[in-house]
Amino acid sequence: MISEIIPFLTASILLTLSPGPDIIYVLVQGMTNGKKYGIVTALGLISGIIIHTSLVAFGISAVIKQSETLFLLIKAFGAAYLFYLAWQVYRSKPAINVDTDISSNRKELTSLYKKGFLMNVLNPKVAIFFLAFFPGFLWEPNGNTVMQFYILGFLFMLQAFLIFSAVAILAGKISLYLQKHPNSGKVFKWLQVVVFVGIGIFILV
Repeated sequence: MISEIIPFLTASILLTLSPGPDIIYVLVQGMTNGKKYGIVTALGLISGIIIHTSLVAFGISAVIKQSETLFLLIKAFGAAYLFYLAWQVYRSKPAINVDTDISSNRKELTSLYKKGFLMNVLNPKVAIFFLAFFPGFLWEPNGNTVMQFYILGFLFMLQAFLIFSAVAILAGKISLYLQKHPNSGKVFKWLQVVVFVGIGIFILV
């Protein structure tokens, strides 16, 4: 179990730290409305993970019970999708764009929570990513896979909330750093490439 949990958490943290739409949105809320609003936005975003975890847990568990070959095919698909994501990141520009205009007016906390939740739940890329990411870290495929998926989902939520909250609290300093170090986007870009390729290889072997 530990041999799968440690690399899972390591990969999850590196992925969460990589500048994506979720963490940028939390950063913007922290910058424009204050840390409390950024943290509530983070809560909304991670709440959506419960839905994606449930879909993967019950769907993949059913597949595993039907055929081990199908499960291996799913893992192969997961690795291929992660390699594809690495290629997409490699081809993309390394710039990090923080658009503070997306939240110029202070919003109600409940509204921000709902928006964060819907942003996550209605994003099909998140569902596909979880389908590709989670199955490769099951420590006992023949055991209670539903419980294992929920443990992985909870750990992913926990680390994401801690990182998002830190970003919300340190929003001003992070924004200032990005402005002073425009080349930091290149570092994050290659970090994403290495993480995606590394996870893909881990799943295959």
